[in-house]
Amino acid sequence: MPSPNKKRQTGTSGSEPPLGKGQIIPCGITPEKQKMIRKYSEDLRAVAHMVGSHGLTREQFEASGIFPAAIESIRGTKSATMSGKRDFVRKVLEHLRALGEILSWKSSGSRDRHDFEIQFPGGRTCVVESKGCLDGNNTNIFTRPPNADEFVIWSLCQNPGSNMGHNVWSGIHTRLGPEIISEHKQVDGLVVWDMLCGTDKRPCPKLALDPARAVTLYDGTAVPPPCLYLFPRTIPDYRNNQFPPAWSLGEIRLMDVLHRVFNCRLDEVAEVRFEAGHNGTDITRITHLLRNGKEILRSKADVVKRARG
Repeated sequence: MPSPNKKRQTGTSGSEPPLGKGQIIPCGITPEKQKMIRKYSEDLRAVAHMVGSHGLTREQFEASGIFPAAIESIRGTKSATMSGKRDFVRKVLEHLRALGEILSWKSSGSRDRHDFEIQFPGGRTCVVESKGCLDGNNTNIFTRPPNADEFVIWSLCQNPGSNMGHNVWSGIHTRLGPEIISEHKQVDGLVVWDMLCGTDKRPCPKLALDPARAVTLYDGTAVPPPCLYLFPRTIPDYRNNQFPPAWSLGEIRLMDVLHRVFNCRLDEVAEVRFEAGHNGTDITRITHLLRNGKEILRSKADVVKRARG
């Protein structure tokens, strides 16, 4: 890797990835499906005033705001519940427990700012915080508990029309990176894997190339290999720890177990590195994404926050 002090070629800033989304995550929504979703949205909007028993004319219906309010209500209800998403994590953890890869696991419930605690042989504890699609503000809300030997974010995105490349880049560069640097919150890894992966709603390119890589869970659910991202081993700091290396796969137990049990490949595991710097009174970060030690994505030096003192 080049020295942090050397001038760098930069990509785009913000939540937009500097290169194609396939570099960030292999799955993605096809142009054909995007077009179908747009067309259906237009068709639905055109006939919305004829749906239901509101008894309003088209003009009254459009003036009332019922349609956008109903859409927001549906979105809110769908986003608010994590129960279906967490069921997927529970299935995976129970599968690992049955194999003897973990000793035990438990749901933390609403009392804690995390969702699962996993005990490994030898006494190591992994704490998992489950999130939805990573482009939402909720991605920033987490607390690493003192008993965590490792802390992993698990993204479960229930929107089949989601642009996964955008979501993952937004989560890593725009949300998790600044939170780690400015609030000194250590995150060791990111898992992107949910109940839609490998289904008709979100086909998995890994299985398209090799269907034998699917693993069947204890309840009969067939799942593709997860997407795994290893994070920096220490908190980046522009004064004395500008560009810390990422963890290796074997150092984060949950990531290693998921990699082995669910037929992942080494060249699919990504390393995330944040390079902290400053520009005048602003703290900045450059996000680097690597596979097999080769840098495949790099952001611009985007501002994290204004430096203190």
